[in-house]
Amino acid sequence: MPFDFFLIQLLNGISYGLLLFMLAAGLTLIFSMMGVLNFAHTSFYMLGAYAAYQISQWAGFWVALFAAPLLVGLLGVLVERYGLRRVHKWGHVPELLFTFGLTFIIVELVQAIWGRAAVPYQVPAALDGPVGWLQQQFGLTFPAYRAFAMSVAVFMLGSLWLLLTRTRIGLVIQAALSHPQQVEALGHNVPRVFMLVFGGGCALAALAGVVGGNLFITEPGMAASVGAIVFVIIVIGGMGSLSGAFTASLLLGLVDAFGKTSDWSLAVALRALGMAVTPESAGYALWKLTVAQVTPVLPFLLLVLVLIFRPRGLMGTRED
Repeated sequence: MPFDFFLIQLLNGISYGLLLFMLAAGLTLIFSMMGVLNFAHTSFYMLGAYAAYQISQWAGFWVALFAAPLLVGLLGVLVERYGLRRVHKWGHVPELLFTFGLTFIIVELVQAIWGRAAVPYQVPAALDGPVGWLQQQFGLTFPAYRAFAMSVAVFMLGSLWLLLTRTRIGLVIQAALSHPQQVEALGHNVPRVFMLVFGGGCALAALAGVVGGNLFITEPGMAASVGAIVFVIIVIGGMGSLSGAFTASLLLGLVDAFGKTSDWSLAVALRALGMAVTPESAGYALWKLTVAQVTPVLPFLLLVLVLIFRPRGLMGTRED
């Protein structure tokens, strides 16, 4: 494998993995804090992309980068306050049904407002080109916007870490996770904390939509296209673990980048892992498969293996 090709695929895998982490981080935060597995999470990702598209038409991309997550986060606050909180007392199943139904409502609203076709949400002109220093130093053509998306994800990761470990509100959030009654006895409004956490998680999903909507495509099916992979990340990384979600996101991003560009047959790949595979033992159809053809299945295969051998995930801490 040429070094240039390896380096480009490495950067592509890391950039895709960091985008997945931006999307998974909000869901992980909501689950670790509230115990709510929000099926509508990727719908807020879609709303972030559409809101950014609309705002960028009026005021430009840079205004949309900040305004869209704030608007979607505010919507998440309202959803938690006037919807999710009312069904919380009935248990997890009504919560799941509520968020599941919310996905269909959001999709229908998006189609009613922006139509069923993809919208022309473009990369900003200032970032529409290759990274200059990579091209000059190594002769590599790597999109500047992908590098920008990576920077946003790293900044978000650092901000989350500082918020949760170095601030008073972070300490209150962590304490409310394990001892909500004691935190409330100290004078803190735990329901309000939950509301802000849910809104913050939705804002993080929207931020992923802002930077991912023009990197890929903004259309009504974009939430469904990433919904399954986000839940795979949550399970593999460990329910409620931000570090686990980060590790799993990078792992799946690299698997996707290198797997989809591999022309190895599946048999050759299995032999490289030390397995004795022949056309007779594998079957002709399996023998002719390539790694690129089975790459979309690999995350789910990894999910099954994790559930079998380490049900709590790579870095999971929750027992429920």
